[in-house]
Amino acid sequence: MLSAKNITYSVAGKILLQDVSVDFEPGKFNLIIGPNGAGKSTLVKVLCKQLPVSGNGGVYYGEKNINSMSIGELARVRSVLSQNIELAFPLTVTEVVMMGRYPHFTGKPTQKDSVACEEAMRFFDVYTLSERNYMTLSGGEKQRVHFARVLSQIWFPVPDAFRYLILDEPLTFLDVYYQFDFMHKVTALLKNKDMVVIGVVHDLNLAARFADKVALLHRGKVMAVGDKHSVLTKENIMAAYHLEPVIHYKNEEMYLFF
Repeated sequence: MLSAKNITYSVAGKILLQDVSVDFEPGKFNLIIGPNGAGKSTLVKVLCKQLPVSGNGGVYYGEKNINSMSIGELARVRSVLSQNIELAFPLTVTEVVMMGRYPHFTGKPTQKDSVACEEAMRFFDVYTLSERNYMTLSGGEKQRVHFARVLSQIWFPVPDAFRYLILDEPLTFLDVYYQFDFMHKVTALLKNKDMVVIGVVHDLNLAARFADKVALLHRGKVMAVGDKHSVLTKENIMAAYHLEPVIHYKNEEMYLFF
């Protein structure tokens, strides 16, 4: 379980998050949605310890308060895909993916680290690119390489602990095929009940298709949280996005039309 409790964050007097509380459960696809400026990426940064928790708020990895965890300790159980995937050096794909294993070794990578990288690359179908110069790849290929990098970081189960995968807008550079391919692959990962997955997405239909739990943010607050049927209602969508959806069900699948 990863829990945010009473999170408030402001910059220059502007409140970006206000009293946000939400739990993210293991074995479930937890998605954060909301319009631009709702506070989605700010919340992710607080969850990752990239931004500080202030006041009476707290972020908890299992029973541990994030403030009691060192960066190294956190990095061995939690990996993060940020929105920025650019690199300035001509590394091979294998070298980029190996960056995910840096918290687990000093000096040279071990055989275990190499296995994690190879298996993560195969999982995301980029193993054939392993010797390519990362800078020559397309945007979508780069994104998939970073999927492998963040997954290699937490590839192996941790005894008596959860693994945490946090994804900030992971679908940005992907075409429709790879968007669905990625979401299906993450769903497959969740068969590992020790894994907590949190993702930020903009596409409400993808949230309706894949989410087990949805947190809808609006103006820095949690407007609704729960299963997709209780969150993706006409009333909530109109209030947050100022659009009136038509919600249709087919073979128990939920579709939104605008």
